[in-house]
Amino acid sequence: MSTVAYEQRLSANRRWALNEGSKFFEDKSTVQDALRKITKRLTDLHVPFAIAGGMALFQHGVRRFTEDIAILVTQAGLQAIHNALDGLGYVPPFAGSKNLRDAELGVKIEFIITGDYPGDGKPKPVTFPDPKDVVVDLGGIPCVNLPTMVTLKLASGMTNPARLKDLADVQELIKRLQLTREFGDELHAYVRQKYAELWESVQHVSPGDDNP
Repeated sequence: MSTVAYEQRLSANRRWALNEGSKFFEDKSTVQDALRKITKRLTDLHVPFAIAGGMALFQHGVRRFTEDIAILVTQAGLQAIHNALDGLGYVPPFAGSKNLRDAELGVKIEFIITGDYPGDGKPKPVTFPDPKDVVVDLGGIPCVNLPTMVTLKLASGMTNPARLKDLADVQELIKRLQLTREFGDELHAYVRQKYAELWESVQHVSPGDDNP
């Protein structure tokens, strides 16, 4: 089994990293292999979960590369996962970590816990929800639904300067999915004003400014 972290392999071998990037956008990369693998394991364990983060963003239609997998679970679900998988195809990145790494593929599995706070981690009206309340099937992958994803990304970017990419992700979702201003009504009240601001900013971007 591989002992080299996936992200380290990407950094160490530029040619291999470029090949992985190309395969990622064909849904054939090592990360997607790891995603399908962990999804099956958790489904077999009957643990409620929803894919979040970059992989959920990808499933919702914003195509950008990501090197790890984020999964929303409850605290009880996290314990059940570690009891069943720790040392059996998955290993903690370090002793006592809540996260795991696919021991064969090297991909890191990060767990987001119900009840925790997005962004700066400080108390706020928005918390990470129970996965069973927000899950939606996207191409056979259980993911966080769109209103929840947008709410969490806004709350994260609003409260943590290191997470401004989350606000950019919301702008990209607005553009790619052609979200309406009224979509903001489906979001938590805490983030609606920021959504409206980002929606307005997207409307004023000229086609020439939209190049990757």
